[in-house]
Amino acid sequence: MKPEFENIPLVKAGTRFEIEIDGHFAFIDYREMGHQIALVHTEADPELAGTGAAVAVVEKTLAYIEENEKKLLPFCPYVFAYIKKHPEWKRIVDEKFEGYDKL
Repeated sequence: MKPEFENIPLVKAGTRFEIEIDGHFAFIDYREMGHQIALVHTEADPELAGTGAAVAVVEKTLAYIEENEKKLLPFCPYVFAYIKKHPEWKRIVDEKFEGYDKL
């Protein structure tokens, strides 16, 4: 994560995790079921395109999931690709996740 995002807090708002940068948002829609959190869609406002904000919200969300001892279901293609590129995060993916062996 770029240093400029390190001190921006992750907010759990309704059904999404989000960060705000200069009035613009990067967020991940999620569903929580008991000990599992399903990440279903990642998006950043157009004003944040190319800034690394989407990566920052993914990294902060993964850290939140780990800190809260939840298991991840990475249905969002962006999150799935991120974990594939950073296999150290596979440790928080629920082994029952259908695509687990593809990570």
